[in-house]
Amino acid sequence: MNTEKATRIRAMKGRERIAALTAYDYSMARILDSAGIPLLLVGDSLGMVVLGYPDTTRVTMADMEHHLRAVMRAKPNALVAADLPYQSCLTPQSAVENARRLVAAGAEAVKGEGGRDMAAQVKAIVDAGIPFIGHIGMLPQNAVAEGGYHIKGKTPAEKSRLMDDAAALAEAGAFGVVLELVTPGVAAEITRAIPIPTIGIGAGPDCDGEILVTLDLFGLSGYIPRHVKKHWDFGEQMRAAAVEWKQGVIDANHKTA
Repeated sequence: MNTEKATRIRAMKGRERIAALTAYDYSMARILDSAGIPLLLVGDSLGMVVLGYPDTTRVTMADMEHHLRAVMRAKPNALVAADLPYQSCLTPQSAVENARRLVAAGAEAVKGEGGRDMAAQVKAIVDAGIPFIGHIGMLPQNAVAEGGYHIKGKTPAEKSRLMDDAAALAEAGAFGVVLELVTPGVAAEITRAIPIPTIGIGAGPDCDGEILVTLDLFGLSGYIPRHVKKHWDFGEQMRAAAVEWKQGVIDANHKTA
């Protein structure tokens, strides 16, 4: 597969900050791509903000393929990456098989959660010619088991694990790594220590870039996380438009009665 876009994202480290957003369908991908967003992620966050599940663990490979195909119909110029969903990477073999399924659906890179415990899977995916983005810190697929969403890197032991995880992903061939809910100081140290870009979400200002769930940014997800410092309340505008349209329908009916 063509890895040029992934190489371009990796080369942005130290030169230009990376702005990444999630996309789940044709219309959103078309809008975000026209805005010049260089990296679009078909994230398993779709389970919560699109499908209405309480967490991401119920998202299937079939769900990911369906939404990925919709995004790719927009023919985006951006690099389109897709999440490997819950329990799809238990072994290097299953990781490669599922990564290939996402590539067949249009993905130009895949993303998976985990650090040193994922190194063999990452290497297998990269060796298969598929660009890989890592994801460490708070792992949404582990949130249920951990009893919620918790900031990582608060203790020396957590910091050491995160540093080792980031280094392991870079060594395994990842071209970037998402740092989610990592304390800003630790995120900054990781960013300085590894040769690949860090893309933060709730991880402070010193990462090489930032990613957000687009429906959080647009105020459409129903809950705005604290790390979303600025958002647009398009949800209220959409509601108001629907109310106004409904009233117009009612008024027109009264006029003809």
